[in-house]
Amino acid sequence: MSSPYKLSPSELTFLWDECPRCFYLKQVHGITRPAAPFPKIFGRIDKLMKAFFQDQPTSEVAPALPAGRVRFAERWVTSAPIELPGRASSAYIRGVFDTAIEFDDGSYGVVDFKTSETKPEHAAFYSRQLHAYAYALQNPKQGAFALSPITRLGLLSVEPVAMERAVDGRLAYLGTVTWLEIPLQPEGFLAFIDAVLQVLDRPEPPDPGPTCTYCLYRLKSREHGL
Repeated sequence: MSSPYKLSPSELTFLWDECPRCFYLKQVHGITRPAAPFPKIFGRIDKLMKAFFQDQPTSEVAPALPAGRVRFAERWVTSAPIELPGRASSAYIRGVFDTAIEFDDGSYGVVDFKTSETKPEHAAFYSRQLHAYAYALQNPKQGAFALSPITRLGLLSVEPVAMERAVDGRLAYLGTVTWLEIPLQPEGFLAFIDAVLQVLDRPEPPDPGPTCTYCLYRLKSREHGL
């Protein structure tokens, strides 16, 4: 068996969904798409959210959650190799989760922060990312950070909706806080990884995603002999 593929939770969500071909080219041939600029403001908001909720009780996250506290933020996780029946290749999960909750009953939850509105139809899309973190935490590489059992997954969205003037004269954003529970489906996650490995085991890359501008650029370049 060849060396296992390193799968990023975010790429399993965004890159795979946008273009399986680009995903294949990166994993199999090491061809990485040019990095798009990431606005600095989003990174700053993300850090402020993590700092605000750190060590807060779960009632500050969502009243429906079991009692507990936000304990861990921005930890690297690495899973043991994932080897599935009938697959020539294997893989492991490697990435940084946003936040984890420690519940009073000794179980844990994994939370991903968002700065835009979350809707129920987003659950299936972000499920891959959160399940990847959960899998790595419960099936860690020897010596890697671990939490178990994971009993809750969810998205915590703080969406700016208004501004007000603070007492000291500064302006402050007001935001609506939304908790979107992601159902735990570990068997479904492994079935998804099986589908990913099936693609990576192919001798040729799959078709590009219909909205992938990178693949469209390459196609147009070839058409013009460039």
